[in-house]
Amino acid sequence: MNKYFLFILLIFLPVFAFALGSREEPAPVVEVTGIVRLVGSAPFYEIVISGEYNWYVARDEMEKLHDLQHQTVTVEGEETITELFFAGGMPAGRRRELKNIRIISVE
Repeated sequence: MNKYFLFILLIFLPVFAFALGSREEPAPVVEVTGIVRLVGSAPFYEIVISGEYNWYVARDEMEKLHDLQHQTVTVEGEETITELFFAGGMPAGRRRELKNIRIISVE
């Protein structure tokens, strides 16, 4: 076997294995019902749907719910959960974020 081929194979095999093995699973789609709230202050405000949990709406999706503040909505979207930690490493809870939102109903 050609020693150059073996060298190239040893260099690129881990790169290909990483590229093939690093595929992310799609975020689960959930249906959420809650009150639309605006939290924070300009220019760093966020829109939250408060129901069973607080779901933070992704920045590029906030325009869809901006005019529905203080109303109860049911939406469907992809949920991403991020574990939060304090500086000392202690758990600080979870942040639930919704993206690709589709409004189902407004009450």
